Amino acid sequence: MRWIITLLIVIGFQFYAFQLVRTLSRGHWAKWIYLAATILVILNIVLQFYLNPDRSQASSARDFAITLFLAVFVAQVVFVLFMLGEDIYRLIAGIWNRVTLDAASNSSFLPSRRKFLSMLGLGVAALPFGAIFYGAFKGKYDYQVRNYELSFDDLPEQFDGYTITQISDIHVGSFDDKEEVKYAIDLVNKQASDVILFTGDLVNNVSSELYGWEDIFSRLTASDGVFSVLGNHDYGDYASWETPEAKQANLQELFDIQKNMGWRLLLDENVSIDRGADSLKIVGVQNWGGGRFPKYGDLEKASQGLQNEDFKVLLSHDPTHWDAQVKENDTNFHLTLSGHTHGMQMGIEIPGWIKLSPAWFVYKKWAGIYKEYGRFLNVNRGFGFLGYSGRAGIWPEITVIKLKKRG
Repeated sequence: MRWIITLLIVIGFQFYAFQLVRTLSRGHWAKWIYLAATILVILNIVLQFYLNPDRSQASSARDFAITLFLAVFVAQVVFVLFMLGEDIYRLIAGIWNRVTLDAASNSSFLPSRRKFLSMLGLGVAALPFGAIFYGAFKGKYDYQVRNYELSFDDLPEQFDGYTITQISDIHVGSFDDKEEVKYAIDLVNKQASDVILFTGDLVNNVSSELYGWEDIFSRLTASDGVFSVLGNHDYGDYASWETPEAKQANLQELFDIQKNMGWRLLLDENVSIDRGADSLKIVGVQNWGGGRFPKYGDLEKASQGLQNEDFKVLLSHDPTHWDAQVKENDTNFHLTLSGHTHGMQMGIEIPGWIKLSPAWFVYKKWAGIYKEYGRFLNVNRGFGFLGYSGRAGIWPEITVIKLKKRG
């Protein structure tokens, strides 16, 4: 039923967009070129998914089809929103003039105004169209380092000034430029943090995506090590397997590769980092997703042996877990690190001014720092990309968090 409703909305949207082009085009050829181009873009993406149904296999043709579809669709949305406002105004003005019987002043339709708005709408629509293509070729490797300083009353003295670098959602199977990824790994190491924490989705679907990339990711280094957890894509749930044993073998290979890279994978468990008599606990839970995403994680198991007064940093891939089980938990998780959302890989962010993304419609917490009940959550925007092979406005992120003792 949901797919039928979605399809009807898309058809209605395209019909309205075509009517706008038909009305605005003086000649007959413009509307037919628009219609043909729209049909070709839609058929292309359908064809590419038909020819390349296995999402575990990279496909440049499929990636380009997705990019083209997104660029055209977002541009259409922007243009339609401009003209929809004009149509609503005309409707309200027309009703008002009929009610007041003021036919002489009926100016609800002004061709000059409509032409100006259409030209303005087309100009503005060109911006996201170009941004999406820029994101597919350049933006996806435009790594940003985001620095935060968080203060706590009960941070152990020896960990005052302790630094954490978080990365998330690598999605190694999507990468197509090793030199850019090497640069990003070097950028992570340049932060010289005490510990590096990875919050899941190392692969898109299968462990073999990591072949040839192990040496690059094994270069990650920090004095207290590299710790990781699993994300929803790491379990192989989105790939086809001949037997359950094959799926489990794939997951075990992912465990082994992480171990060989020098990463410490936390599977519903915790470890202690000690500084003299003080300690900081790193807690890692398996994926616990909201909605349709799997709930493998066991927070109670991961917390075994912990005391309320212990200072704890929790790694949990999906930020919906924080609202559901973490933020009010009696165990008192001081800082939770998540990823998963990618910020939808597109949006508009101007620090201190604006923060918009389609992710806002899906996730309550989708990017950056959040604080409730005296506890913090950071949602990393992701290191890699998936689906749309790019990033427009929501750039790949390396997060650096400094812990400070308040007072």
